[in-house]
Amino acid sequence: MSERLPAVARKPKIGLVAGGLGAYWPQFPDLLPQLRRSAARVTERMREFDAEVVDVGFISDAQEGAVAAEKLRAADCDLIVGFLTTYMTATMLVPIAQRSGAPVLLINLQPTEAMDHASFDTGAWLAYCGACPLPEMANAFERVGVPFRSVSGYLEDQRAWDRIGRWIRAAGVRSVLRHGRHGLMGHLYPGMYDVSTDLTMVTGNLGGHVEVLEFDDLRVRVQQVKDDEVAAKLAETREVFELADSVVEEDLAWAARVSVGLDRMVADFDLDSLAYYHRGLDGEIHEKLGAGMILGSSLLTARGVPAAGEYELRTSLAMLICDRFGAGGSFTELQALNFRDAVVEMGHDGPGHLAISERKPLLRGLGVYHGKRGWGVSVEFDVRHGPVTLVGLGQTRDGRYKIVASEGEAVGGPLLQIGNTTSRVDFGCDPGEWTDAWSASGIAHHWALATGRLLPELRALADLTGLELVEVAA
Repeated sequence: MSERLPAVARKPKIGLVAGGLGAYWPQFPDLLPQLRRSAARVTERMREFDAEVVDVGFISDAQEGAVAAEKLRAADCDLIVGFLTTYMTATMLVPIAQRSGAPVLLINLQPTEAMDHASFDTGAWLAYCGACPLPEMANAFERVGVPFRSVSGYLEDQRAWDRIGRWIRAAGVRSVLRHGRHGLMGHLYPGMYDVSTDLTMVTGNLGGHVEVLEFDDLRVRVQQVKDDEVAAKLAETREVFELADSVVEEDLAWAARVSVGLDRMVADFDLDSLAYYHRGLDGEIHEKLGAGMILGSSLLTARGVPAAGEYELRTSLAMLICDRFGAGGSFTELQALNFRDAVVEMGHDGPGHLAISERKPLLRGLGVYHGKRGWGVSVEFDVRHGPVTLVGLGQTRDGRYKIVASEGEAVGGPLLQIGNTTSRVDFGCDPGEWTDAWSASGIAHHWALATGRLLPELRALADLTGLELVEVAA
C-alpha cells in the first residue's frame, strides 16, 4: 500500500465484545483473569485504529450475550468484533450477530505463537482454545443467515492486526457510503447512456443520500463572493500549482471566484462528493460556471470531497471509496494505447486528485475544452508513479452495482501537454488485451485511478456491502 493520505471521513463505530464459556471459571480459577488480560490487550489495540470503539465487556453465557446484543444494537455500530478467548457456544454470539444490524467479524487471537506443551495443564491450554468454537460459529451463522468472516492469529501477531485493520477501514468506507451526502448538479452529458444513474439505486445499493442541485445553487453563491476571498483563493492556487504561460489572468480569477462559491455550496449542503455537468450556450453564466469549475473541483478533491465532471455520479462515489482508503482516486478514462511501451495511457480533462500527483500539478490555459463549451484553466499532472488500482462502479441490467478493479503500475514517460491528467499504466500484459478485458467487465467509461494496491481492501468492502467485486487481472 502506498503512503496514506489524510482522511476526512466520519470515524467508524466498532462494537467490541469478548467472551468465553462460564463453566470453566470455577474449574480453572486462573483462566478467567488471564482471558480478561487478553481482552484488555485487544481493547487497547483496537483503540489504536482511527475508530470509535464501543467495548461492552466480557460475556460468559447466553444471558450475558443477550444483554451485550442489546447494548450493541443501541450503539448503532458499523462493525461488531467478537473476540473468542476460549471455547464458547454459538448461542452466546448468534443474538449479537442477529440483532446488531451490523456486519460481524470474529477474531481468534491466542496469547502467544504456540503453547509450551511441556508445562501446560488444561487450564493453560484453554486460553489457547479460541480456534475451537470458530467452525461452530461459522456453521451457526450460516444456518441463521448471518455472513461469516474471521481473523485468526495471536495477540501480538501483526499480520492478524493488519487484517483486522483492513476490516475496520472497510467498515469505515461502508459507513461513509451509508451516511454520505452526494451532490449531483446540472444534467447528463448528452448521449452518455453508461453515465446515466437512477438515484434510487445509489441508496438501494450503497445507502446515503443524493442531493439534486441546480447550477443556480452555485451561481448565487459565486455572486456573493468578495474580492478578498478571490485574492485568498488565488494565493492558495499559486502555492499549490505551477502556472503555465498560457493561463489568462482573467480566466484564473474567474476560476478562483467559482472555487470560493463551490466551497460554500459544498459546506451549505454538507456534501461528501459531487458530480456535475452543464452544457451552456453562447457564453451565458451557466456555461461560464461549468467551464470555471476545474480549479475548485480539484482543490475539493484533494481535501477529501471528490468532484467529477460529466455528471459521473458513480465515479465520484468510486473516487470517494478510494479517498477514504487513503489512496486518492482521480477522475479517469482511457486516452490511448501505447503498444511500443506496453502501457495504457489514461486520465481526463477537468479536475484531478492533486494530493496524488507525481509532481507539482500544472494549471494550463485552454481556449477550448474538447467536447465541452467554454474555456479557462485546466489541470495537468500524472498520478504518483508506483502501484495503482483502478476502481469503478458498474451497474448490471437489473440495477445492481458492482465494484470493478484492476491493479497495475504507473510509470514515467512522455505525456501530452494539453491540460489533461494523464498516467501511463503498465498492467503486465498486452495493452489491447487488457483494454478488452477491462471493457468487458461492466465498467462504464470513467473510473477512479488510485495509488497503491487496493484489492485486499476492496474485497473486504465488497464483503461488507454485499456488492460483487470484479477483478480484472493481467
